[in-house]
This record gives sequence, structure tokens and C-alpha cells, in this order.
Amino acid sequence: MSAQKLITEHLDLWTGAVTKKSSSGRGSNGKVVLTGIKKLRELILELAVHGKLVEQYPADTPADQLLERIEEHRKELIASGKIKTSKPLQPITPDEAPSELPVGWAWTRLGSITEINPRNAGDDSLKASFIPMPLVTTSYHGEHGDEPRNWGEIKKGYSHFANGDVGLAKITPCFENSKAAVFRHLRNGIGAGTTELHVARPLSSAINPYFLLLFLKSPRFLTEGEKVMTGSAGQKRVPKAYFSETPLPLPPEEEQHRIVQKVDELMALCDRLEQQTSDQLEAHETLVDTLLGTLTQSENATELADNWARLAAHFDTLFTTEQSIDKLKQAILHLAAMGRLVEQDAEDEPAIDFLTEIYTRKTALANQKRIKRPRELTQMDLAQHSYPAPAHWVWASFQDIADEISTGPFGSMIHKHDYVEGGTPLINPSHMVGGRIKEDSSVSVSPAKAKELSSYILATGDIVMARRGEVGRCAVVTDRETEWLCGTGSFVLRFHPAINREFVLLLFSTDTVRDYLTGNSVGTTMTNLNHGILKKMPVALPSAREQYRIVQKVDELMALCDQLKERLNNTSKTRCQLAESVIEKSLI
Repeated sequence: MSAQKLITEHLDLWTGAVTKKSSSGRGSNGKVVLTGIKKLRELILELAVHGKLVEQYPADTPADQLLERIEEHRKELIASGKIKTSKPLQPITPDEAPSELPVGWAWTRLGSITEINPRNAGDDSLKASFIPMPLVTTSYHGEHGDEPRNWGEIKKGYSHFANGDVGLAKITPCFENSKAAVFRHLRNGIGAGTTELHVARPLSSAINPYFLLLFLKSPRFLTEGEKVMTGSAGQKRVPKAYFSETPLPLPPEEEQHRIVQKVDELMALCDRLEQQTSDQLEAHETLVDTLLGTLTQSENATELADNWARLAAHFDTLFTTEQSIDKLKQAILHLAAMGRLVEQDAEDEPAIDFLTEIYTRKTALANQKRIKRPRELTQMDLAQHSYPAPAHWVWASFQDIADEISTGPFGSMIHKHDYVEGGTPLINPSHMVGGRIKEDSSVSVSPAKAKELSSYILATGDIVMARRGEVGRCAVVTDRETEWLCGTGSFVLRFHPAINREFVLLLFSTDTVRDYLTGNSVGTTMTNLNHGILKKMPVALPSAREQYRIVQKVDELMALCDQLKERLNNTSKTRCQLAESVIEKSLI
């Protein structure tokens, strides 16, 4: 099967296998990864270096004759002192050869046909190209940038290269990301740069450096290279021996050029497919945003039901990416916070009465010296409302709704030596996952230390909330976590028994509330909340009964979203398996 036919016959497979790779940090849209097209690019490289991309021509000069000429030339260069004497590399044994080669090809090693890590000579005042690692790209064309420097400034302490040399990043993660280059358009033909490169200089013009680049970027070379990296985490490197001695399948000179030309043509086709698919995804995203906007702009539950019905009729075509489903979830949370998700019930207690009940109870607790005396209830100005809410809800500051907002212990109160395995757990922001607590047994303290920190004990119904890092991250304390401890990076929030804790979690999951907290938080390297910010946060409060109905409806709709996402993931997994199957069959 020709490469073009392979692409066109499986077009839906290459463009349909899409995943969302989330970026770090809240609010990121994530990077869309066209998995199928990535697999297609990898397939093209594998076909190229296995001789399955273009036809073999009997008139081409066999590669073994080319290797003989290169070896003779190597001896001449050594004799003239132009390159250093190097130990001859062993011939490729049958056990080393991973596969049979096409007619006219021959097995060799990069170190047999190139000079490894060459050195340049030039006047100190000569302008040359300086190339640090950030200027080496991951492009399939091996592109790079450069900075002008005098040769005398860079000739020592850096890797050397010249026009036509091939460089490969040897350090993690640059190696795994396939940072490599064919050096070209260097100032006065020479350059130097990052020491984290292996460099190969072809010993003959009959070796096409762009073919060598294809080999160095092929998935098998990268995968096997990862296995032999040495060094500590974050500083692992691919050994020089792997770079120079890995068996390399070499085609005839003429076929090298045909392969490079065909790869350029097919990669350009992949670029067009990728752009076309990205444009379609962008258009799809705009459509989803527009239609979800009709939901959030619904004036009441009846209008919402009509808009939802229209949307639901097209779920299978609208919500086809993880990103679109996540947006649907956020729209549901937004509608819930605005009181548009359920019908109002005339028998519900007025929200203002509920707020008054909360205040009365807080006053009684203060009289018992159990909490601080609450401030007098005041009507919140309309300008302070941060989102639309039903008229029968009541606006209040968060401090009016919560019984207590307590901060966890200062860092100076807990030291590294205080931690024990399997003691009383401390709950930090990292232990709040999906509204629930996932403790770490190593982040706990002894009974004696727990007694010392008794004022930070958690109780059933408390909500622990992150006050640093991801704002709005929180979890409900259940019976299981009673008498555990609030950690240094957390708040403890306590409420009237009738306040639905899941409703509070829902509020902190909305973009509106999180944007408020982010906009008012302090800190440069890590976001930090303080009492004042949280206490002043405006919140629209429904009655206790309506909170319960809202949470029920949200749970129901979130379950639907999770079903959509599971179906999507299963489809994506199937497409990826099919792509792998096509690749395996193509390489046979």
C-alpha cells in the first residue's frame, strides 16, 4: 500500500483520534493533541527508515559499495590528520539487525559513516553561530535558530558543528521530545552551542544528513534510547555509544534523496490535515460555547428546560471532546449557582428567613463562647452581586453564611521531625480530591503532637478548603475523618446544620467564585487566600430545601456528563488501537 493511499484510506482514523492533554494550572483550556496525526507522522518515519516509503531502483548504487568508499575516505582523513584516529566499530551481527533490509540497503553504524563530536578551527574574530538548546526545535525538518558570536567567545566549552552536521539532544526531556537538527546557514559555515548535544559530521556527501535526521527521530530509536539513558532523575542522558553504535539501515545515495523528498511531501500533507482538523475543532468549540451560552442566559427553569431539550437532541455531535464535556459541566455548575437549574417551590422557607436563622444560631453559639460574635446582618448592595440570582434568594457575605472560618496551624508549629507513619492525618490541599479527602499516611503526627494541635481538629460536616495553590479546592469531612487535623495550607469552614455541604462545594467549583478568589488572592509564586478575602466574598443563598434539589439535579446531570466522557474515552481508545494496528501491519 502506498503512503498516500495509507493516509487517504484511513483519513477518519488519523484525524479522529483526538485527546485533550491538560496543561497545569486551573483555567487552562488544555492542549489539543491530534493523536492520530501524531501516530501517522511516526508511521511515516518508521516506513522511511525501513525502506517501505519509496520504491527501490536496481540502477541505484548499492549501499555496501558506498560504505566501502567511505571507509577508504576515513583512512585518508586519519592519515592526513584531519580527523582523529578512532577504534573501528564492529560489523553488524545478525542478532543486532532488527529486521531484513530492502535490496541495495546495508547495515552500518553512525560512527562508521560520520565523525562523532567533531571540532572546528577558525580565527577568533570570525563571526559564527551560537545555538543554545532552546533554539534547537523538535521539527521534523530539523530546524534551528542561532545567535551571532565571535568564534573566540564560543570555541571553548561548547559543542562544535558545521553546515551539514547532524545534532541530537542527549539530555532528558529534550531527547524524548526529539530535539534534533541538521545545521544549516551557519555564519561562515561553523557554530558552537549547548554541550547537551551529540553531533555527527558525515564523511561523504553521499550521506544525506536529512536521512540521518529521520533515523534519529524515528520512534524505535527514541524508545530504545530512553531505555539506556544514564544519570539521576532530571539529568538523564543518552550515552555517546548508543548514538554512534546503534545499527543504522543505510539506503543507496539516490534512494536517500527520494526518501527525504517523500517524507517532506507527506509531512506537509500531515500539516494540512492537522490544520484542517484544528480548524474544525476550533469551529466546534465556538459552536459549543454559543449553545452553552443559551443555557446560562436562560431567564428561568422553564426556558432552561426548552434550551436543554434542544441541546440534548444533539449531544452525540456536540460533546465529542473532553474539553466540550468539561465546558458542559461548568455550565451546569454555573446554572446551579444562579438558581436556574430547578423550579422554585412556593412552600420553601424564604431565604432571608434562613439567613436570619443562621445569624440567630451563631449569636447563641457566641453567647456560649463557642464561636466569635457575628457581625450584624446588613443588606448587600446590588453592585456587589457577582452573578444573577433569583429574587427570592438572599445575597450575603460568606462570613454571614459560615459559622466559622478558621486557618490551619502555622508552618512553624509543625516540623519535619513531627511527621510519623500512620499517625493522625493532617489534611493539606493536595489531599482534597473531587470533593473528598484522600489522606497520605506519611503526612501524619503522633498522638502527643495531635493533642498539641487539638484546636485544629476536624469534625463531621466541616469543609476543608485550600488557602494556597488551586483556589476553590475543598472537601467535606465525613465520619471517617473526624478528629483528623487541618493542615497548614488549609481553611476549616463550619456551617449551620441545614446548609447543604455539597451545595457549598458546588459554589466553589464555579468559574465565577474561583475567578473572584483568584482576583483577590495574594502571592506571586503561589496563590494564597486570607480570611478577609473569603469573608467578604458575596454569595447568593437559596433556602435549605432548594439547595437539596439543586444538588440532586447537579448529581443527575454530572452522571450524564461522566457517561458521555466514558463513551468518548472508549471510542478514542478504540481509534488509537486501530491506528496502532494499521501501523504494525504497514511495517510488516
